[in-house]
Amino acid sequence: SENRTGCVLSASSEFPEGFFTPQERKDGGIVIYFLIILYMFLAVSIVCDDYFLPSLEIISECLGLSQDVAGATFMAAGSSAPELVTAFLGVFVTKGDIGVSTILGSAVYNLLGISAACGLFSSMVSRLSCWPLFRDCLAYTISVAAVLAMISDNRIYWYESASLLLIYGCYILVLCFDIKINQYLMKKFSPCCTCFTKAMEENAEQQPLVGWREESGPLICQQSRTDSGIFQDELDYSQLSKSMHGLDEISEDHPSVFTVPEADMKRILWVLSLPIITLLYLTIPDCRRQFWRNWFMVTFLISAAWISAITYVLVWMITIAGETLGIPESVMGLTLLAAGTSVPDTVASVLVARKGNGDMAMSNIVGSNVFDMLCLGIPWFIKTAFINTSGPIEVNSGGLTYTAISLICSVVFIFLAVHLNGWKIDKKLGAICLVLYLVFTILSILYELGIIGNNPTRVCGN
Repeated sequence: SENRTGCVLSASSEFPEGFFTPQERKDGGIVIYFLIILYMFLAVSIVCDDYFLPSLEIISECLGLSQDVAGATFMAAGSSAPELVTAFLGVFVTKGDIGVSTILGSAVYNLLGISAACGLFSSMVSRLSCWPLFRDCLAYTISVAAVLAMISDNRIYWYESASLLLIYGCYILVLCFDIKINQYLMKKFSPCCTCFTKAMEENAEQQPLVGWREESGPLICQQSRTDSGIFQDELDYSQLSKSMHGLDEISEDHPSVFTVPEADMKRILWVLSLPIITLLYLTIPDCRRQFWRNWFMVTFLISAAWISAITYVLVWMITIAGETLGIPESVMGLTLLAAGTSVPDTVASVLVARKGNGDMAMSNIVGSNVFDMLCLGIPWFIKTAFINTSGPIEVNSGGLTYTAISLICSVVFIFLAVHLNGWKIDKKLGAICLVLYLVFTILSILYELGIIGNNPTRVCGN
């Protein structure tokens, strides 16, 4: 975060001191930090896979949400919990711009970096629909423009922060009528957008959903997005779908988290992760099991809290490791810290992409960014409307023009890349997004170092 002297505070100033001195870290203590970082990655993946995504499945089933709507709402909000916590810390605790800088700084990684991970780490090709991606990209562009317009004068007033919440409310309203809006647009534009219609027909053929197996036609197929289907099995019915539709009673409960895997490597990983598994088992109700099934909202909220806590420790360790290795603050903020705060989004998106739910993965990627931008309005509104009503919040808008250009360009590039790739997530799209992300990151680092723009960032005390 920046202060009035024009310098940037060290990233480590936002965290407690480490448990080794700088000299001890250089003498080999840094290895412990790297081990903790790896262990935190493992912890996030376990929380997402065993608790967060299963609770999301039940929420989606109960509310009748499609893959993309579930990804853009509950999944985005849960996996973006660390950014919301960061925004509150920036406004109420550190009194700096940490919330703005973290959220704006990690936005390009969220779009291009996570898309690259989904494409490169997914073992199957996932089809995408045109409308969900267009809807979320448009909402993201509007939210970016709104935030940048507000912080351009370095002041945030109560009515500006309230307008951010209003925009997010409108976005949720659009999602509530998503099927009807989609049908209307398809009727209007399907004659001139044959590639979009074809892509959605192929998607519907590959992923038949409960209750729509007898129907045909692009509109009916598109309406069949009312089932989230994260855990669909070979018969096109998840156990959850069976119970929800009254087709069958669940005869067997879900295996315990303490069941030892068969494969040797998985067994080793299971033994290493046993402390995490035990801690999570004692603190989060497993809604996959019959006894805790009705506790799915509690599972969702507690798993989101765990995701935030694990991400905090992860970013803390990454910050200290980066400083020990002598990585410049600007480089670390745009690479390691941006990726660190977005680990939950990355893990959740890759997990659902590997199960073939491309719309859910992409909607989570873009929807998380919409949530990140507009969640800045929550702490801003609370402070300006209820706590400090005498004046606006002061923020620093340094580098605003470059940030605006990079964010808008990243949205345009991801949409064009998906379109030119035939509306599917595969390794080719992953490679394209990775190259684009590296280009954006290099340009951002050059800008921060003053090589481009002649406005180098100076760390306080250096």
